[in-house]
Amino acid sequence: MYLDDFCQKEVISIKDCRKLGNVYNMEFDSCSGCICQIIVREKCGLKGFFGIGEEICIPYQKIKQIGPDIILVEV
Repeated sequence: MYLDDFCQKEVISIKDCRKLGNVYNMEFDSCSGCICQIIVREKCGLKGFFGIGEEICIPYQKIKQIGPDIILVEV
């Protein structure tokens, strides 16, 4: 799976079913090549038309499931 594939997925919190945004970037461990965390950008306003919100860093351990369209996280 490529970063571009991740960026198209919606990230959703399983605690409150809130849409957090889309994956913006990832941080990798330089030695192992494994993902350390994903970086999600919040959407502001009506469907994100009024700008981009803050970045949320989610550790890879908090990812509960990666589906074809969404990523479920526990934050």
